[in-house]
Amino acid sequence: MEVARKHRFTVEEYHRMGETGILSEDDRVELVDGEVVEMSPIGSRHMQSVTRLNRLLSHWTFGSSQNSTLFVSVQNPLVLAGNEEPQPDLVLLRRNTDTSGRFSSEEVMLVVEVSDTSLRYDRETKLPLYAASGIPETWIVDLTQDQVEIHSGPTANGYGTVLRARRGERVTSPTVSDLAFDVAEALPPAE
Repeated sequence: MEVARKHRFTVEEYHRMGETGILSEDDRVELVDGEVVEMSPIGSRHMQSVTRLNRLLSHWTFGSSQNSTLFVSVQNPLVLAGNEEPQPDLVLLRRNTDTSGRFSSEEVMLVVEVSDTSLRYDRETKLPLYAASGIPETWIVDLTQDQVEIHSGPTANGYGTVLRARRGERVTSPTVSDLAFDVAEALPPAE
């Protein structure tokens, strides 16, 4: 009896699907473990949080002594090892010197995933992927609990340290010096 096998796409094949029109620029998909995965629609609370975090991180980069070498990428692809090209909500990057315009894990200081309907997928699939790729810190902004999870200390098996901060508390990055803010600044207004 023959068993059906899945075809895992490489990052190059994934890009060719876009170049040839199989996937369009408007498709909300990402490449995870060689599979094209449809992303959840963006709700209003998600959009508000991403906008607030973009403002916070961008403001911080302009005020940082490192500001000439840092920038914020919003909902853009991130090339990781293997057949991975997720699209995190935000990424804090060192200036990209790659002329292809694509970002790689070596440039990443911090990844942010804003989660409501995608919480389980972000925790169980994307978070281990970021840790295995050596990304120093990942935040999951959990809109269901109005909290920010701060994951640091990446290993092949996940992050070694997890901190949680709720509305009314403060987030302080363990890996990016001087990056701190009140949780409420990253969340949509309380309902």
